[in-house]
Amino acid sequence: MPHLDDVLAYLDTHRAEARERLFQWLKIESISTDPAYKSECVKAAEWLKAELASLDISADVAPTDGHPVVLGHIEGRAKKHALFYGHYDVQPVDPLNLWESQPFDPQLVTLDDGRQVIRARGAADDKGQVMTFVEACRAWKAVTGSLPIGVTFMIEGEEEDGSKHLPDFLKSHRDRLRADVACGIKQRRKSQPGYAAWFTKNSRSKPQIVICIRASMVAGRKIRFAC
Repeated sequence: MPHLDDVLAYLDTHRAEARERLFQWLKIESISTDPAYKSECVKAAEWLKAELASLDISADVAPTDGHPVVLGHIEGRAKKHALFYGHYDVQPVDPLNLWESQPFDPQLVTLDDGRQVIRARGAADDKGQVMTFVEACRAWKAVTGSLPIGVTFMIEGEEEDGSKHLPDFLKSHRDRLRADVACGIKQRRKSQPGYAAWFTKNSRSKPQIVICIRASMVAGRKIRFAC
C-alpha cells in the first residue's frame, strides 16, 4: 500500500504525543453503570468529539435516553466508506485494593521482562483501541493530507451496560451510518496470549474477517496495552 511505511514512521516518531492524548482520555472516569458518573461520561464523549474535530472530522455528541454517542464523519480519496465502532465507557474499578496504582491515573509501566504496558481502567477496553484507530487516521492525514477511504465514527457510552439504547439509536440515525463495511477493534481473548486485539470487519452478505494484532500484553484487567 502506497505511503504505508511513511505512515508507520510517523506513528513511531509521534508515539509519545499519542500516548499523552490517550492518557488524557483515560483520566476521565466514564463508568457507565453508575449514575454518579453520568457527567464523566458526557465529559469523555465531549473530549473525543474535540479530538476528532482537531483532525477536521465533522463530529457531534448525539443524545440518547442514556449516555450519548459520538458520531464523526470524514470523506476519503476513494468512494468506499467504513463505519468504525467503539465505546468510551468503562467498567467499575472495584475492588480498588487489587490495583497496583489508581485506575484513573494512567501509568506507563516497564515489566521485569522489559515490556512496557499501560496500567489504567479503559486502556484495553476500549479507549486504547479507539485511540489506536484515531491515531492511525491522524498519521494518514499528516503524511498524505487525507484518508484513503471515508470513515464514520460511532463511539457509544453504554457498551459496559448492555448497549441498551443503541438499537433505537441505530434506527433513528441509519442514514448517517450507511457504509460499505463496518469494523471495530476488540480486546484480545485470554486464550490468545501475546495478542493485544482483533481488528474485525463485517460487510453485507459476507463472513466476518478477523485480523490478529500481535503486541506486548499481560493477562488480567489491571495491566493494559495501548499504542
